[in-house]
Amino acid sequence: MNTKLNAEKMPKLGFGLMRLPETEGAVDVEAVKKMVDAYMESGFNYFDTAYVYHKGNSEKVIREALVERYPRESFYLATKLPAWSMSGPEDRDRIFGEQLERCGVEYFDFYLLHSLEDGKNYDAYENYDCFRWAIEKKAQGKIRHFGFSFHGTPELLEQVLDRHPEVEFVQIQLNYADWNNQVVQSGRLYEILHRRQIPMIVMEPVKGGMLANLQPELEKLLREVRPEASAASWALRFVGSLEGVMTILSGMSSQEQMEDNLQTFRRFEPLTDQEKEVIQAVVKKMQAVDTIQCTSCRYCCDGCPMSIRIPDIFRAVNTARLYPGDNRPRMYYKNLIGAGSGKASDCIGCGQCESVCPQHLPVVELLREAAERLE
Repeated sequence: MNTKLNAEKMPKLGFGLMRLPETEGAVDVEAVKKMVDAYMESGFNYFDTAYVYHKGNSEKVIREALVERYPRESFYLATKLPAWSMSGPEDRDRIFGEQLERCGVEYFDFYLLHSLEDGKNYDAYENYDCFRWAIEKKAQGKIRHFGFSFHGTPELLEQVLDRHPEVEFVQIQLNYADWNNQVVQSGRLYEILHRRQIPMIVMEPVKGGMLANLQPELEKLLREVRPEASAASWALRFVGSLEGVMTILSGMSSQEQMEDNLQTFRRFEPLTDQEKEVIQAVVKKMQAVDTIQCTSCRYCCDGCPMSIRIPDIFRAVNTARLYPGDNRPRMYYKNLIGAGSGKASDCIGCGQCESVCPQHLPVVELLREAAERLE
């Protein structure tokens, strides 16, 4: 079996399984099957899940929607080992075994240490010897390619890559809005990996949907150049135009999003110089408005003792910041509370949310603002 990673043969569009369509709080498996079929029929075949997505159900859904319906060698399947679900090295095999069973496979094509960042996540991976463990799994044929997803500083990325040359690829958050973001630092991360010729998988190319739903004045700038193109397609083409990007993950949650993305990638067109200038103009205008840079990963939700739907509340706050006179954010917030979310003012300041936030947001402070604006 040839396990050398050939980035040139990888599909440009990857199917992220973190934001699957839901009906009454449960993943709509039949809808996922239709999305899988459309994706595979278009010649793409990279699926990215994780132990914690959809409270563990994402791995189970992909077994039913993909693994049991397509030949194993016809697709790539990626999943991740979460530091925050381990309390010792014995948990590595326990979680890995669960993942194989959930997904119904005998091996994973791509296996990642999940959300490596400065502090306890990276410390846990080193303390539990996860890098060596993963290479052993690769030698056993249980993993074909090993890497990590990254939410840390450029300095840490350099340190990890120096210490672990066995890493074959790295998954980073990258989009045009975060290129010069002082927290995310997408541009610097990209340059480090590109200089070292390490293949990149990109997550959050549309920034959790934020770049698919621009303000009207920003979307107008894009439509003046390409009237038929969606805002999301611009974001995806920005990432796809960069050298060294192997696969671009899109967390698609509807058939409409799937079709739009497939249209972008079936006959991919890199950005022209004119289009790059338009994106720079959009970024300049975006940076003039201060919004909460939440990507709706929802890591903060599972452990919240007050059941506060933090990303949804931040969406309301951002809308209130952008449109101060609009009553819709308050109506949206009221509906959230009615649907079972804790109120922003219910926050007890425990900090659990901040400890798992990949964007390093001051969540507790922002919830105070939400309470003042929306209650």
